[in-house]
Amino acid sequence: MQVPRAPRFLAGLFLRVALALAPVIAGLGDDAARAKLVGAVLSEDAAEQVAVVRDLVSVDDPVVLRSLAAWRLGNLYVWSPPDGGAGQPFLLEGATDAEGKSAAIRVADGSPLRDAAGTPVRVVVADLSVADTSSKVRRAIKVVLDLRAVGDPDPAVRRDAIVKLGQEQEPDYLPHFERRLPLEADPGIRRSLAEAIAFTRLGGTDPAVRIQAVRTLAELRSINSLGYLRKLRGQVSPVAEPELRRAVESALVVLEDYVWWGTLFGTAFRGFSLAAVLLVASLGLAITFGLMGVINMAHGELIMVGAYTAYVVQNLFRSSFGGSVAVQDAYFLAALPASFVTAALVGLVLERGIIRFLYRRPLESMLATWGVSLVLQQLFRHVFGAANVQVGSPRWLSGSWVISDVLLAYNRIFVIGFAFAIVGLTWLLMTRTSLGLQIRAVMQNRAMASALGVRTERVNMLTFAFGSGLAGMAGACLSQIGNVGPGLGQNYVVDCFMIVVLGGVGSLPGTVSASLGVGVTDQILQPWLGAVMGKISVLAAIILFLQWRPAGLFASRGRGLEG
Repeated sequence: MQVPRAPRFLAGLFLRVALALAPVIAGLGDDAARAKLVGAVLSEDAAEQVAVVRDLVSVDDPVVLRSLAAWRLGNLYVWSPPDGGAGQPFLLEGATDAEGKSAAIRVADGSPLRDAAGTPVRVVVADLSVADTSSKVRRAIKVVLDLRAVGDPDPAVRRDAIVKLGQEQEPDYLPHFERRLPLEADPGIRRSLAEAIAFTRLGGTDPAVRIQAVRTLAELRSINSLGYLRKLRGQVSPVAEPELRRAVESALVVLEDYVWWGTLFGTAFRGFSLAAVLLVASLGLAITFGLMGVINMAHGELIMVGAYTAYVVQNLFRSSFGGSVAVQDAYFLAALPASFVTAALVGLVLERGIIRFLYRRPLESMLATWGVSLVLQQLFRHVFGAANVQVGSPRWLSGSWVISDVLLAYNRIFVIGFAFAIVGLTWLLMTRTSLGLQIRAVMQNRAMASALGVRTERVNMLTFAFGSGLAGMAGACLSQIGNVGPGLGQNYVVDCFMIVVLGGVGSLPGTVSASLGVGVTDQILQPWLGAVMGKISVLAAIILFLQWRPAGLFASRGRGLEG
């Protein structure tokens, strides 16, 4: 049923009484704040409603704050008793029952809404009268809720609210920022508060205050103020306000230099993380190419196998441990060895089924592995679909470490550390184990190693499986910093071959050096030349280098890669 509105006379009287108590509202309890809000909701004067809403900015009552949020969204209702009494603003509480009815609580005291007999009322939303509001009231409520967020227990919410409100340069916000500053314990949020205070003061009219605000923003290295200061430089006359103009120009020099170095540092960090992935992917290719002389065009698909293995392990953990977030976060620790094993098995099948018959036929082996790469791509498209799949980062790899406004993502830091660990383990395998000794012997002189009793076919099989497993772990790492799709491997296989040739075939130090060079250079060039031209420039530089040093950075000291 449609309930009638409260009489305007009663609403106006209620609001005038509440406004008369405004000077002492801060010293009263939640009841006074709720009374003011009830009067504002029942009023039809938008200006008075805005004034009441603004007065509620320092109120901590959860019912008031929840009611304001509901009023702004149109979820606050007014109940008018059948006997013609004053209206009662209320909120819906709990879930809807089978009849479509919900419980309701009164804004005035937080108690259940009751009828004349004192029985709690259950209401149907379609029959309710929504509390009147306007765009001005909604804006005022938004400001109040944003200002309340300045003291929110969640540091991220506090920081976002402070940054957003500071950029509005509203003088009325300044007392709230200054009152919060001595109470804030988080150093990063204290910096955001100081920035918001300076930014707000910069929007004033006092020249001395504005000059000091500009200097403060420069001292804080406020990147958020860079655009505004550039605009201000064009507005400030060097004749009318010379000191302010000089302060703005000096601050811009400091901030632009700070941004340039930060961008370079961040780009280099992204280059290191890309180099780390390329390093893990290229290690296996360097070993197998150096051992067998086989150009494996399906190496990129082995990377793809590892990435999809991480996706499958993630889904298995979610379906098996859906109620335990902590256990779900451990999926990546299981995905890394699973990716290695899966890719190694695929590589083992590839070596036993195709490559071992084509060792002395490089052109045929290249064409055969290229065909395998096409088959694997279509197989994964059929099983997982052509669209990219989502592999989420566990909580311990989410977020960033911030250094001078440069975000160092935890997942990229992990990938870099993981790559160095893999390099160390591979070096130990090659130099401290019998398998490594046999691999190096076969790489240097296959015929002599075979004559000395080394089972070269077994070495080929195990080495190819190991190199494939490394590619699979590279794919698992890539799932944390990029998209996972059927064409994933094709984006990196060319870079891997470039790294192997540039570093020197079969050279572990060369592979490490070339990975760092290609990854970092590519990321640094892309902002200036674009993604395509950046890669073309890197490729051209590698070609020119190989013209001068065909054997790469670290030439093999063996007697050849014969048969």
